[in-house]
Amino acid sequence: MHATTSTKVATIPSHLQYPHNPPCFQKQDAAIADLQSQIDELQAQLGPGADAEKIVKSHIRLLHAYNDVKDAAQVLIGRLATVKETTVTEIHRDLDLPDKD
Repeated sequence: MHATTSTKVATIPSHLQYPHNPPCFQKQDAAIADLQSQIDELQAQLGPGADAEKIVKSHIRLLHAYNDVKDAAQVLIGRLATVKETTVTEIHRDLDLPDKD
């Protein structure tokens, strides 16, 4: 009989094992459950076996490449402005480019 009781205790969630579970722990348990639900939903969106860390690293690599290309374009625009004896802002307007990122 004692073994059955200890088996039941092992299957009861920890927050229910103690009769005086303070409300702050209940809120914490609810927050943890909500976060786990969000994690499960995001993992489902990524697809089975998707590695979020690899995806993030790939996006970072792509952002670095984008920034390198953008920087090179800005250098060329600056040189064009010098050759045309105008401002970078004027070149942006002439080429229908945004003034700001």
